[in-house]
Amino acid sequence: MNVEQMETAWRAQRHQPDRPGRLLRWIMVAGMVVLQACATVANPDPRDPMESWNRGVFGFNDAVDRAVVKPVATAYRDVLPHWLRTGVGNFFNNLEDVWSAVNNALQLRGLDTADSLGRVVINTTMGLGGLLDVASEMNMERHPANFGLTLGRWGVGPGPFVVIPFLGSSTLRDTVAMSLDIPANPVRRVDDDATRNGLTLLNLIDTRATYLKAGEVVEDAALDKYSFTRDAYLQRRRNQVYDGNPPDEDLPPEPSPEQ
Repeated sequence: MNVEQMETAWRAQRHQPDRPGRLLRWIMVAGMVVLQACATVANPDPRDPMESWNRGVFGFNDAVDRAVVKPVATAYRDVLPHWLRTGVGNFFNNLEDVWSAVNNALQLRGLDTADSLGRVVINTTMGLGGLLDVASEMNMERHPANFGLTLGRWGVGPGPFVVIPFLGSSTLRDTVAMSLDIPANPVRRVDDDATRNGLTLLNLIDTRATYLKAGEVVEDAALDKYSFTRDAYLQRRRNQVYDGNPPDEDLPPEPSPEQ
């Protein structure tokens, strides 16, 4: 197939229903991931039985980040003034608080639910649609929560560690919960495709720009970036489930001293 034929096929595909296009894109992504996941791990971490596969996906994600996402996020940070980036972050935090309120209610956390609902009402009205974080100035705390955290607080174990193409670190529990978390995002309710895609992209870039310095710390400090990222994610998620006071993890028994 020459370039002209490829372009014609691509243009024709744009007018087809979105589902086949999405399926094709995911098949292509899966194929690239399979090519990346070629290394074997002799002694995988018990929390990470798919470490060989996960390392391949992690490498793919890291390559995409270095080639595309990080440069765009760096330009976004350097070009846009701080007050504007703060407003963008406030806007998406306000949208996130809507789903947090639902999950805090599912967890029977009355005060956290009231705070989340109050933040949405105040920031949406007095904060110009969420661009200003008036609620924080009124000492109303944020309590971020998603359905994965709700499942964890109701006793569902995390399951094995998973790295998802483009999305990054997760667990089996949190991956299953995405079936609700992603559709619940208010941005997904926007009917206009261009607006919805633009908001999704802006949220991605703004989030990546927020963590640029943290990423540099990982680059400088970690001998094994994959292990560092995995352990940090699992520890942070465990702390969230147990409100910062997790019980001691069961450790494997120490070998008996040689006689």
